[in-house]
Amino acid sequence: MSVLIAIPARYASTRYPGKPLVPLVGANGASMTLIERSWRAAMAVSGVDRVVVATDDDRIRAVAEGFGAEVVMTSVDCANGTERCAEAHEALGGGYEIVVNLQGDAPLTPAWFVEDLVTGLRAAPAAGVATPVLRCDGGALNSLLNDRKHGRVGGTTAVFGADHGALYFSKEVIPYTSKLYADAEETPVFHHVGVYAYRPDALAAYPGWPTGPLETLEGLEQLRFMENGRKVLCVEVEARGRQFWELNNPQDVPKIEEMMAAMGLD
Repeated sequence: MSVLIAIPARYASTRYPGKPLVPLVGANGASMTLIERSWRAAMAVSGVDRVVVATDDDRIRAVAEGFGAEVVMTSVDCANGTERCAEAHEALGGGYEIVVNLQGDAPLTPAWFVEDLVTGLRAAPAAGVATPVLRCDGGALNSLLNDRKHGRVGGTTAVFGADHGALYFSKEVIPYTSKLYADAEETPVFHHVGVYAYRPDALAAYPGWPTGPLETLEGLEQLRFMENGRKVLCVEVEARGRQFWELNNPQDVPKIEEMMAAMGLD
């Protein structure tokens, strides 16, 4: 199956304007923009035929082309990354059997997260879209709870059934647990990793569906699939000792830089 990775990136983020161009300092002291680090993460994935940055902003285009990325310009009217990926796939003439949305705010995404995601979607013909979930340890869960305690919208959590079909995604921490967990202790909470793999028919249908109340309330694009009766497959991935976090707020910059330093990521 041919695989395209599209990295949607927009400058006019509501929570963090200019986020794709924010510099992140690695373990060796080198500074690279968020979009370049996300592109490098995509380029490390095996079994991929093409990687593109999908944006509507000339500033992002100039920076991305400067470090060697292929760029597809998309409309300013795209409401989210999934719509931008759909537009980019169409602009490229379609034809890819799986389209991966590696969002531009996830530079710590290990290659095996995406590789396992593609494998999971291939093995589930009833699913039109798949997304990774990572079981939280106590440290990750406490970080999520701390964000909510201080009024920040941080990571997203997921709950799913025995068939790994998603039941719900939320920016609240679900499911509720009253237990206190040690940093290295396994918890029942799953952190949703902001990557998606789509079959082209599901991706092409998505922009034509209305935005539903759950997507509107949560601000989570994947809920549109669920609100329109499409199965979203949750593929559990393993951390293998890697720390994972997304850049959602300015406060996440030092956190991600600390993680890169601890893991020796340049």
